Amino acid sequence: MVALPTGNYLVEARSTGSVEPSERTDFWSEHIGSYQSRMGYRFGRTDDFRGRTVRQRTEAYQLVRFRSDAIEYSRTARQIREDPDGDYRLLLPLTGQIVLRQNGHETRLAPGTGTLVSFGSPFQCLQDASTQAFVLTIPARELDGPLNRRSPLAVGLDLSRGLGRVVRSMIDGLYAEREDLDDSQFNAVSDRVVELLCMLTTGDDRPDGAGRLTDVEAVVRRHVREHAADPGLTGTSMARALGWSLRQIQLALQRAGTTPRDLIREERLRLVRERLRCGDCEHLTITDLAYASGFSSASTLSTAFRQRYGVSPREMRGGVRGT
Repeated sequence: MVALPTGNYLVEARSTGSVEPSERTDFWSEHIGSYQSRMGYRFGRTDDFRGRTVRQRTEAYQLVRFRSDAIEYSRTARQIREDPDGDYRLLLPLTGQIVLRQNGHETRLAPGTGTLVSFGSPFQCLQDASTQAFVLTIPARELDGPLNRRSPLAVGLDLSRGLGRVVRSMIDGLYAEREDLDDSQFNAVSDRVVELLCMLTTGDDRPDGAGRLTDVEAVVRRHVREHAADPGLTGTSMARALGWSLRQIQLALQRAGTTPRDLIREERLRLVRERLRCGDCEHLTITDLAYASGFSSASTLSTAFRQRYGVSPREMRGGVRGT
């Protein structure tokens, strides 16, 4: 076991490799049962079951990345009565396939999809031997109000594009930076994930209010930062990728005092400036830098760069070399 506590934030890794093969199914049942509500377990094989979890948690949220051999989890009406749990789990497979049956519906999950599961209703969850997945525990109070319902059906979510892809990338980031976060940071990102998840689940992506506009602005800025070097990046392409209208994006950025075009240009100029200061990029000509940073030509870059920083790209590179 590896545990890295930071305030109320804990990172913990556990593996069946720490016990003898004959003890691994009992170990797994006890381990999962220590932080999830009561469930049933049916193992594909009992002689040498293999599984591993990495758990991040605070008092508000819990994110678990797991991989294991084939297994079926179930939660019955009796278990719900004996061990009530109104919270939700967001289930995101990374490899393999997961089948979830709940409330008379069956959802087949593959990488690029996700499902919202209620622990307040009976379910069966079957996964194959090649499965790796994330499961994010979300307090009921964070979803019941925004979704205007309790115990929603399992919802198939497309996490391969648009807003769904943003949600997935934020969860990936939470896991990747797990050792460098504290409790407030982990909770802040998780709060944003839940807000965007509510928008994705209800199909309500209309930024009607200061809070929603702030959410849209944050997502747009992240998208531009990640795709600034793409010469095809425009306000229209951004709206298509994020699943919003161009007008919604314009309203969010207008509130922040900018426009899609200006934001894209600013990120591209920042990218060029970083590369001019980077020793590993000294072999690139100004024309190379222009094309590699999304500009249509060296002259377009030079004009915009001088307007922004008061010097040309060539002059800035010369100044860096002279220091």
